[in-house]
Amino acid sequence: MKFFSVFMLLLFSAATGISQTYEVGVYAGGSNFIGDVGNSSYIAPNALVFGGIAKWNRSPRHAFRASILYANLDASDLDSDDSRRQQRGYSFTGSLIEGSVGIEYNFWDFDMHQSFDKPHTPYLYTGFTYFYHDSFALDPAEDALVRTDSEWDMSIPMVIGYKVYVGSSIVLALELGARYTFTDNLDGNYPGTEEYNFASFGNINNKDWYMFSGITVTYTFGRQPCYCGF
Repeated sequence: MKFFSVFMLLLFSAATGISQTYEVGVYAGGSNFIGDVGNSSYIAPNALVFGGIAKWNRSPRHAFRASILYANLDASDLDSDDSRRQQRGYSFTGSLIEGSVGIEYNFWDFDMHQSFDKPHTPYLYTGFTYFYHDSFALDPAEDALVRTDSEWDMSIPMVIGYKVYVGSSIVLALELGARYTFTDNLDGNYPGTEEYNFASFGNINNKDWYMFSGITVTYTFGRQPCYCGF
């Protein structure tokens, strides 16, 4: 009897799983860095970010989401409003690729199967992000930032957006997302290595951030879901 109960539970889960609505699509927009080098504005995209995104709409109020994005990070003290940074003149150009998984929460019901209406809603997204990035350090001989290596780090995404079902199985969304990282080495102000440790600068107690501002275009497919199971 116990085996039968487990079997029926798995069967029910599989049946509901294949009946959900899925989304796959693309993300494109701009990126900017927030740290000890460059412009200190929170929203100032100056480089490119693009990639792919997928969602599993588990209910009208939430979806499981995954994405893989590639971005450039470009920062220069000459773009800063701070005169001290302008005089210092540090700059760097790097890249990163991130994979993110988490939950997207809709403020309003987002049911794309209501043919008499085109749903739209603001939403929040958060989860876990693992990213591979260029790392830098200050070369005291040249008084400039140099690329030292590439490494893996983690960040927490905090995203706010607005999406609308435009018809023909297409969902369009605008979003702004901040990533709080667990590293202070995106700009090289505190590498933490024996070779460059003496060349730290700026605030070594704050971690780096990076921002993505962009749009997503996704295609929906799958049979009309039964939301009563979750």
